[in-house]
Amino acid sequence: MNGGPSGFHNAPVTKTIVVVSAFLTVLAGVQGRSLRLGLSYQDIFGKFPLWKLIASTFAFSSTPEMIFGLYLLYYFRVFERQIGSNKHTIFIIFSILLSLILEALALAYLRETLSRLASGPYGLIFAAFLPFYFDIPVSSRFRVFGLNFTDKSLIYLAGLQLLFSSWKRSIVPGLCGLLAGSLYRLNVLGIRKLKFPEAFLSVFSRLPLPSSGSSPILARGNATGNTRPYPGHQMEEGGYPSQLERNHSDSTEASIATLVSMGFDRDSARRALTHAENDVNVATNILLESQSLR
Repeated sequence: MNGGPSGFHNAPVTKTIVVVSAFLTVLAGVQGRSLRLGLSYQDIFGKFPLWKLIASTFAFSSTPEMIFGLYLLYYFRVFERQIGSNKHTIFIIFSILLSLILEALALAYLRETLSRLASGPYGLIFAAFLPFYFDIPVSSRFRVFGLNFTDKSLIYLAGLQLLFSSWKRSIVPGLCGLLAGSLYRLNVLGIRKLKFPEAFLSVFSRLPLPSSGSSPILARGNATGNTRPYPGHQMEEGGYPSQLERNHSDSTEASIATLVSMGFDRDSARRALTHAENDVNVATNILLESQSLR
């Protein structure tokens, strides 16, 4: 299924995270500091330089980790488009801060066997796997060498590669991210109700960062106008469509118009709505996912 917006349209916060992460990774590599990145017990419970906290939170320590990490961050921009930049910023801050706290506790408990954690936004990436698992539907299934796969399998494989990239050093921050994502989903302390002032978030959209694509998409929240198809197609006497079928046709056209207004092409929108049983939210997820996997 083709069609839909590409690049970072209406995902300015994600774009900022991706660019900052890539820049700090390259900068640390050029300066020869890659091997010094990553939180350690001495860093957290001793003298902890601020530059190392920032670099270890966003910069990856190796090129393979950067490739898989940035790919996942780029894919997970779909959540910013779904819930809006405001709520997504809350999700990012909550995931990063809670993951750092959990990582500090893990280092204190495992200080005899684990000297340093892998660097990079592991907490944010693996926290995003929770909404990916629960909120992104499977739109296709296929078999390779007798094994069953879905169109979501590539994302899971990339996540596993990143999770085990440095063995215990990467597994611990990955698990901390999954726990942070679980607590966010459970709405601990009402975190999902918090919002930032719009003036603060507008800074991200004005940053002179590279972007691509040209199609607009959701700027705030989920798509509206959910409609369910009416069962069956009934005909009135005389061969004319019944009122029920006319209503169904009207609702389908309205749903297609909604998806087209987001930047998807008409044929792709129609196919997605058919697969989603005319649910606009599910169809939007299908289109966003298919675009991200191309």
